[in-house]
Amino acid sequence: MSANRRKFLSTTISGGLASLPLSAAPGPSVAARYRKLDDILKQPVLKKQLFSTPVIIESLELLRLGDSYLCKVRSRDGAEGISVAHSGMSTLFPIFLKNLRPFFLGKDARELDLILEKVYIYGFNFRYNGLALGLPLATIEFAILDMLGRMAGKPVGQLIGEIHNPEVGVYMATEWREKPVDESIKLIKEAVAAYDVHALKIKVGGLMFMTTDMYAVGPPGRTEKIIPLVRKTFGDKMSLYADSNSFYSVPEAVRVGRLLEEYKFVYFEEPVMFDNIEEIKQVADTLTIPIANGEQDYSFYGFRWLLANDGLDIVQPDNYYFGGLIRSMKVARMAAAFGKTIVPHMSGGGLGYLYNIQFVSCVPNAGAHHEFKSTKTNVRFECRTSPLKVVDGKIKVPTGPGFGVDLDPEWVKKHQIVTMS
Repeated sequence: MSANRRKFLSTTISGGLASLPLSAAPGPSVAARYRKLDDILKQPVLKKQLFSTPVIIESLELLRLGDSYLCKVRSRDGAEGISVAHSGMSTLFPIFLKNLRPFFLGKDARELDLILEKVYIYGFNFRYNGLALGLPLATIEFAILDMLGRMAGKPVGQLIGEIHNPEVGVYMATEWREKPVDESIKLIKEAVAAYDVHALKIKVGGLMFMTTDMYAVGPPGRTEKIIPLVRKTFGDKMSLYADSNSFYSVPEAVRVGRLLEEYKFVYFEEPVMFDNIEEIKQVADTLTIPIANGEQDYSFYGFRWLLANDGLDIVQPDNYYFGGLIRSMKVARMAAAFGKTIVPHMSGGGLGYLYNIQFVSCVPNAGAHHEFKSTKTNVRFECRTSPLKVVDGKIKVPTGPGFGVDLDPEWVKKHQIVTMS
């Protein structure tokens, strides 16, 4: 970590000093850092020793009710697990059915680390990648982990790590960057008031993919107005984060980053194009505010390069997009090896927030607050070990087996098996 970013992380005092170049930073050489990261990637995540005999996957079903998709897995010995799919499954279900399901059938679920590795390296990497592969793969992984957790009588967090965070701090993720500042502030205040949160993320820069106007860049001057105003509105006790969703060039990201530093924002997410790793490092080396990236990454290589070259402070794999919790845990371990933080991105409705907090519960280098939009969901379930409500800025992680929730069996029965006709 460069000297100025280390100072910012420890004091959160804004500043404008340029960072030391990597060659001047203390610690191992870049080559040695790569070796350390590669060693971490080789280490298994799932605690296979919890299961004394093979857990052969006998069936893997995709179920649908309207826009709701579930994944149900059953072992040869009758153990079952279930997960709620990302909304994107409505587009990607053929990859689930034609490519991934046959690959999993007959496999030993205890070898989940190896199965995931083979899927990416030897299975479909040369034909499918990114979200198209990661999202259905994660849905399958979640169901298998739920099954294994129920078999072992342990929450998923204890299958892939140790419990470090029985409660997870959350931040309210807000949108509305296409609206004027006054209207945006009103909507943000309403969102914050609806939940007992102590942290907030705002959007800066231009419009996202939802717009159909190729030339739209949002209301002029909005970013420059909203950054100081949101600090004034919520005061110094509110932890503030900013996300540009890859909107800026390097000079513009630096300009906006200076403003974020001035108003003591905690980190700057996706300041430039998410896969331009050299530009991400340029921004990180110039600013004192920590830089976060990774929600759209689908391979280990971007994280590996940025961590080896000290170009990133906070890793943000999305547990759905990145292909599941086991792969995300490997990123968390790589980050921890160099004193970096993980704040996973959370996408999808359904039970996305539940899968996210179960993951965060077992990573020692988790950030203070994690993405949260709402607990509102069409999924019908019961949780006996947590109210799953935000209390004083935190959500209690369920401690029951698997993901700690039981889906309403009558609701599940209403779903129909999805087939390729």
